[in-house]
Amino acid sequence: MATYLTPALAWQRLREGNQRFVAGTASHPNQDAPRRSSLVENQHPFAVIFGCADSRLAAEIIFDLGLGDAFVVRTAGQVIDDAVLGSLEYSISELDVPLIVVLGHDNCGAVTVTKTAVETGQMPVGFMRSLVERITPSVLTSLRNNQTDINDMVVENVKQTSQRLVDSSRVISGAIDSGRTAVIGLAYSLADGRADLVSSIGRL
Repeated sequence: MATYLTPALAWQRLREGNQRFVAGTASHPNQDAPRRSSLVENQHPFAVIFGCADSRLAAEIIFDLGLGDAFVVRTAGQVIDDAVLGSLEYSISELDVPLIVVLGHDNCGAVTVTKTAVETGQMPVGFMRSLVERITPSVLTSLRNNQTDINDMVVENVKQTSQRLVDSSRVISGAIDSGRTAVIGLAYSLADGRADLVSSIGRL
């Protein structure tokens, strides 16, 4: 069954699911056989969650979601590349998703590695270098603002990633301008399970 929500209602639904998860009262919705059968022909997720690939940050679990609820894209440090942008544009143009969530978390390994690289001048080898290069602007901005804590850098990375999505994609910026979609940035706490709003672009 199609669920067409406004960006504000989509955020409210995510927030309520996260509150249940934090309180230990998760309802595990939409995870039964009838739900599975209903999704064979099509899908109508109400949010696309672009989050870090960290094993402790399972989007469907922390927002108490089920099958067909969220379109999920994950990379280490929620780093953007062409495949990420293509996936997000697909969710907007083909699935009419009303909300894009950029999801970061405290003690992020990718941000920590980048902070070390910036401080020491020693870049990691292989494709990890690409991750570090893309996260470096967020680390530099934090240091310029005298924010040396890794979690401040995580929040800055979420904010910059959100803005970069809008700047990089005409599909996403167009959906925001028309009021069909909004982009929010969330910072997740590994200890208590809360996902807090740190930025928003578009009408909520």
